[in-house]
Amino acid sequence: MVEVIPAILPENIEEIREKMSLVNGLVNIVQVDICDGKFVPNTTWPYKNDNEGSFEKIIGEEEGFPFWDSLDFEVDLMVKNPEEVVEEWINAGAKRLVLHIESSNDIYGLIKKLRDEYGYSGDNPFDIDIGLALDVKTPNEAIYDFLNPQANGKFLIDFVQFMGIDRVGFQGESFDEAVLNKIRELRNNFPDITISVDGGVNLDNAYEIVEAGVNRLISGSAIFESGNVGDAIQALEQA
Repeated sequence: MVEVIPAILPENIEEIREKMSLVNGLVNIVQVDICDGKFVPNTTWPYKNDNEGSFEKIIGEEEGFPFWDSLDFEVDLMVKNPEEVVEEWINAGAKRLVLHIESSNDIYGLIKKLRDEYGYSGDNPFDIDIGLALDVKTPNEAIYDFLNPQANGKFLIDFVQFMGIDRVGFQGESFDEAVLNKIRELRNNFPDITISVDGGVNLDNAYEIVEAGVNRLISGSAIFESGNVGDAIQALEQA
């Protein structure tokens, strides 16, 4: 069965709490989309509407991330120069990191540094997965170097996230059908890699996306604006 991951594009910490409460017990993990207004035009918490300093309290361990004891989260860092903030999100408790290959001049060096410091998934106490996201127009070949087996036999990254929309950092956008060929090509060349798709995923296209070779469907508005969160998740899982 495909893994369904609800996506939260947070205006503030209260929205994270509210939406996590709706899916707590229905899924194992959510994706929190973080936009800095530089890498993408949109801006989300904690870059806005954090007057109470909730993020500083979380990384300072004064309080836990919402639902930290019952629901994991992955963070999609749509930020310029993620090397400046990525360790803050590790400290906040993120179980998976999504880094955009276009967001840094040395994304390879950043991931290598993280591996040297934290190890590989399953081999470290943090148990952090690292994935790379690709924009619609970025060729698949851009990530091939990350999928060469290391000395330990593992890839440098744990998964690839295809962005299904052109306007990254927004919800409710239409899915770009060109991404399906990109998924098929990567699946053919790297049959064991985990593939996620984020953006434009809904009940109308979920089957086609999964058939192309996807393991994880990430969806925001199709879940939270469905009228019945549980039914929407179940329908996507059965794609």
